[in-house]
Amino acid sequence: MVAIRYGSVSITGNYRENNEDRCLVDDQHRFFLVCDGMGGQAAGEKASELATELVSKKLTQLVAFDSATKEEVAVAVNKSIEHANIEIMALGEVDPEYHKMGTTIVLLLIVGDRLYMGGVGDSRIYLYRDGDLKQLTEDHSLTQALVKAGTIKPEEAATHRFRNVLFRYLGSKEGGDGVDLVEESPQEGDRYILCSDGVMDGINDEKLRELIALDDDPQQSAETIVQAALDGGSKDNITCVTVFV
Repeated sequence: MVAIRYGSVSITGNYRENNEDRCLVDDQHRFFLVCDGMGGQAAGEKASELATELVSKKLTQLVAFDSATKEEVAVAVNKSIEHANIEIMALGEVDPEYHKMGTTIVLLLIVGDRLYMGGVGDSRIYLYRDGDLKQLTEDHSLTQALVKAGTIKPEEAATHRFRNVLFRYLGSKEGGDGVDLVEESPQEGDRYILCSDGVMDGINDEKLRELIALDDDPQQSAETIVQAALDGGSKDNITCVTVFV
């Protein structure tokens, strides 16, 4: 098993009345989740809460954490995501209070000597290694689709009017379409960041790269990143989980 240390922080922030983000660390440190809920009143909170609860339960049931292959992990992750997606959509249909609720999700799993990551929506996972920061997940946002199509430049995406519009999230028809699973062979000194878009709303990737390098304590690191996003004017809930190898 890969030896890791971790830290986690989730705050409401300065502009929202309630925290619709959720993060979950498996009690045996086998997997980590970050969700960012959306929808009126308490609906976003309900969606992110449901997602963390349902996905974590399914992963625990379906993944052989000591021996599963990449294919087996992919099947288990996709089943877990699909299950949560169906449940969130169903509750949104039957309870008017939760109509059209949804949530993003990113997850990191430690299986044997490998790490697997993926997500739905625009929460992100980054890897900091040897001084470089790399985004491992792809945003399911309209701006990212426009960047891929060559319609806008990457630097325009950060301020584009569609930057917060998602075409895939849990609670949407496309939410259960499967996750592009990223596999990594961890190296000593690797630092992973799982975060809601509240982090990106307050700091850019270059600042994030500087901050993740500062502290050797992952909890302190998560707190530093969240505080910087808050100081940087983030108008969202802010959640960050750090995993140090």
